[in-house]
Formats: sequence, structure tokens, C-alpha cells
Amino acid sequence: MRQRMGAMLRPPPQLTVSEWAERHRILGSRASSEPGPWRTSRTPYLREIMDALSAVHPARRVVFMKGAQTGGTEGGNNWLGYILHHVPAPVLAVQPTVELAKRFSRQRIDPLIEETPVLRERVAPARARDSGNTLLSKEFPGGILVMTGANSAVGLRSMTARFLFLDEIDAYPGDVEGEGDPIALAEARARTFGWRRKTFLVSTPTIAGLSRIEREYLASDQRRFFVPCPQCGTMQVLTFERLRWEKGNPRSVAYRCETCDGAVEEHHKTAMLAGGEWRATAVAEDPHTVGFHISALYSPVGWLSWEQIARDWEAAQGKPEDLKTFRNTVLGETWQESGDAPDWQRLYERREDRPIGIVPAGALFLTAGADVQRDRIEVSIWAWGRGLESWFVDHVVIDGGPEHAGTWASLTTLLGRTWPHASGARLGLAKLAIDTGYEAPAVYAWARRAGHAQVVPVKGVDGFNRAAPIVGPSYVDVTEGGRKLRRGARLWTVAVATFKSETYRFLRLSRPTDEELAAGTAYPAGYVHLPRGMEAEWVKQLVAEQLVSVRTKRGFARLEWQKLRERNEVLDCRVYARAAAWIAGADRWTEATWRDLEAQVAPGDGDDVPAPAPAEPANDSNVVSPSAGVLRRRASRGRRVFTPSYLR
Repeated sequence: MRQRMGAMLRPPPQLTVSEWAERHRILGSRASSEPGPWRTSRTPYLREIMDALSAVHPARRVVFMKGAQTGGTEGGNNWLGYILHHVPAPVLAVQPTVELAKRFSRQRIDPLIEETPVLRERVAPARARDSGNTLLSKEFPGGILVMTGANSAVGLRSMTARFLFLDEIDAYPGDVEGEGDPIALAEARARTFGWRRKTFLVSTPTIAGLSRIEREYLASDQRRFFVPCPQCGTMQVLTFERLRWEKGNPRSVAYRCETCDGAVEEHHKTAMLAGGEWRATAVAEDPHTVGFHISALYSPVGWLSWEQIARDWEAAQGKPEDLKTFRNTVLGETWQESGDAPDWQRLYERREDRPIGIVPAGALFLTAGADVQRDRIEVSIWAWGRGLESWFVDHVVIDGGPEHAGTWASLTTLLGRTWPHASGARLGLAKLAIDTGYEAPAVYAWARRAGHAQVVPVKGVDGFNRAAPIVGPSYVDVTEGGRKLRRGARLWTVAVATFKSETYRFLRLSRPTDEELAAGTAYPAGYVHLPRGMEAEWVKQLVAEQLVSVRTKRGFARLEWQKLRERNEVLDCRVYARAAAWIAGADRWTEATWRDLEAQVAPGDGDDVPAPAPAEPANDSNVVSPSAGVLRRRASRGRRVFTPSYLR
């Protein structure tokens, strides 16, 4: 009896996270391609990362900048399981959005609990009464795990937490509902725990100068994983430059040792990883911060092979977007954006023999971007085709400030205007995106009257977000006739830096030669066509900004778009028109949608180019209904969605 009581009072063994995982963690088929007991030997580089997260380790901040297919997420899940079982305390796990937090809970946390017996005993089933087990919170003896999104200020300040798991931090918004940086908000929740707190920051990097994980890694001791050459034994970091293969034959891939230049085959990787070690390559600004960086070249045999990496590299050639993805997700390195403005004179000289106001062959639908100024509204109309090939069609300046009813009446008239297509058809505006940065209440009121089917209020936000450059819609209050209407208008937030960089990249694309065009060569995807009638001032405004690197108060570099010229309305309007095309779905349309749009402009041989439409119809009777460029809604499948009258 005395021995039994002594065993009950004895403190639990001081396990590290890796020891706990090997002793208790079970991987199920729901969340793992290799179900069964956890084996750190499959990913030896994770051992030191996980052990740095242990309660007995002095590190308070652990940074992991990684490529894909390296097991980083499961390493974080092992840490969460270790806390639930071994070091009970309040834990806050933050995903980029609340929706991703819900997905993380269902796909990662629920299997972790259900498939690991020691955790299943400590967390009651969700269906049990008063279990404390909900989608975004898991109660357990001595603590609670709360999951939230970095886009929720309420979620970030709702509790104090000893442990923070900040996942994919490069996808976090720059500012959370006007309350500041989400990482700073989250870490403020842990300050009361003093030296006992611990934060795990994980992400694949994004853009140099903007990447949060790169910034945190550069402030750490910058550890790299050195592995031995199987032939000469030299310890080295695996780099993509040493991966060699015959062009067009990725199956011939092999790694070349930096010392002996011997060929290292894929099957050597297991022994190399087992003999590897982490080495610090810098002195951390904070001695309690440790940082780790690893690429997909270290991915265990059977996950992501060197051959597949070579194939992905060859497939990405000539595609800047795919090259960026490769660098971010495979190499785990940041992408350097080219922010130099294209030469406006070169663009002016390459204008095509096409008048303003005509939609050429190949263009299939129209969008517009509207920029509201103090004394006018400027609107650019752009035509779009397959592969986001685009044509500048028209630029309209509506005189009068947003306080004048006549200004909005003219903009409403523009919504009903059509432009002639080379086929003889007439195209109307599928979507018009209007900036809400100036006199937002007036913009919301007009957008509500015009209807959300055609008008899209947008708000620009800082930062790059290629995965989700546009977020929304959110609902905002509108004042109309002195009466406040709750959720009266829809608002979309636009990562303008993303679309500005895309526009500059498209403007740099080379035009095929006349001989190539005669032989049937198509313009490259994204190519921007400028008509002969486009004024020099408009071309200058289209490239009126450049991306520059500036230093923050903490000494870190960040990227910022700055004006080269006073006027930049055409560039802003282009960004909003591009956002309108994105919201319309052009980036995600199926082949059926593109064929439908092509069928709408099919009649006519395109030889006879009609005269441009008048600048503004004299009255409503002169407005011609569009015969093409109409975005058809998919047929309903029987479910009726209720739309409040104030949103119709």
C-alpha cells in the first residue's frame, strides 16, 4: 500500500517531446500516410526541434522556416500532445484564419486525440455532456487548448496562454481589425508566465522583406542541418544548386558533394539524415530564441523525391508564379520580388494599332476599376481573355466630387454602357470594383443602390497574399436617408501589392515577333495590350510606383510600394479592375465558362471593326443591352438562398 501511494505521488518523468512521441504517439490513417507508432528516425532532423519545445529546454521561442513535406506540422502536433498529457497548461494554437483553425481542429487535433490512447483518456468525447470538447476548444485536466484564426482580434485576446503554436505565420494578416500585428497580440497573452512560456513559430516563407518567418529566423541563431557525404564524410548543408541532372531527364538526378563531387543517390538519404546534426550559423539577438531552417531536399525517402523536385523545377521554367511557389514551398526560401517599374517609353512605343473604345478579338468580358478622388472619379475599363491576357479599352473621368449626386448618376450611367467588340457584338461591364478609401459612406450608399451583382466595393490592404489576394465579402453598415442600415453593403479587401506585382510582371512579357504571330504563336498568358490611342500620361500612370525596401524601427527590411510620380490613378484602376476579374471568378473558371464566353462573341468574322461608342449616351433609350461578355450564373440545384431585401 505504501509503495502504491508513493508511485501515485511521484512526479511524472521529465520526458522530452521526442521521447514522449516515441512512447505514446500513434499515427492513424486519417492524418498520416504512414499509420502506426511515431518514429523520429524517419525524420531525425525533427528531434532537436521538438526537444527545444520541451518544458526542460531553456528556449522560449522556437522558429522553424521550412519547405513542404518535411513533417513540421506533425512535430507541432507532437508538442501539443506532450502538453495535454505531460505539462498541462493553457495553450493557444493560431492558424491564418478562423476557417483554417476549424479545419486544423477536425483534420489534425481530433485524430491526434482519438488515435493516441493517453490523450483519449484526458479529453472527453465531444458528444459527452459538459465535456468541454468543442470544435475550437479542448479542455483537459489542468489546462485548455484553444484554436483561433489570426484574423480574429477577439480570439487572440480572449485568454492567457503559457504555450503558443503559431502556424503558417506568413499567411497572417498585417493588421487584425485595427488592433495591430497578430503575432504581437498572441505573444502578449503569454507574458504573465514569464520564463515558463514558450512559442513555436512555423511557416513556409513568402516574399523577401515581407516574410515574417524569415524575419524571425534571421533574428535567431539560424541553425542548418548538416549531413555527411556517404563517400567522403564531409558534413554539409543540402542545397538545390548541388542537385544535378540531364536537362529533360529528371530520372538521372543525383546530388553532388561539395567536396569530392561524388554522386549521391536518393537511397543514401536515410543514412545521411541519421548522421546529421544541427549547427548554429549566427548569434541570436535573443539568447532564448532558436531558429531552424530546412528544405524539401531533406524529405525522407518515400515522401518527396529528388526526381520530383527536378520535375517541378523544369515545369516551372518561364512561369514566375510557379518559380516563386517552388522557391517558397520546396526550398523553404523567400522570393525576391522585382519591383522596378517597367520603362514607360518602351510600353508607349509598343502600343498596338487599335483605337480607344474597341474590344479586340480574343477579349471575352469587361471589368472596370474606379478610383474616387476629391473632385472626380476615374474609371479604367479592361478586357480579359484566356490566361488573364488583358486589353486596355477605355479610361473615363467623371468630374465632380463624391458629395455631388450628379457624379454618382454619371457613374450609374456608365454601368449601363456597352463597348463594341471586333466581332460586332457589344460588351457591358461584368463587374466594376470601386475603392472605398475616400468618402467610404458615399461609396457604400451608391454601391447599395447599384446592386452587388455588378458593383464591388473594395478596400486595399498592405502585404502580399498570393494564396488569397482578396478576402470577402464582409458586411458593413450603410447610412441612407439619415437611417443606419446594419450590414447594408458588401466589402472586399484586396492585397493591392499582389496585383501590382502581377501587373508589372505581365507588362514585362515580351511580344511575339510578327513572323511568330503569322505562324500562329499566341501571346503569352497575362500579356497586356495597350491601344494606339492611349495617351503618354496614362502609360506613365500605369507604371507610377515601384517596390522598395525600407527599414523598420527594429532594423528589419520590409517591402513598400512608393510613388515615382504624383499621378497613379491608372495603376490603381488597373488593380481594382483586376480585383473585379478575380471576384468574378476568372482565376477559377472551368473550360465550360470560357467556351460560353467565346460562343457569345462567335457571330461575325471580325473584319469590320465598328466605330467606338459615344463617350456617354444622351439618355437611357440610347443604351444598348450587351450581347456578349455576360457572366451566366450556374443553375440552382434546388436549394434556395434567402437574400435580404436591402442587399438585392
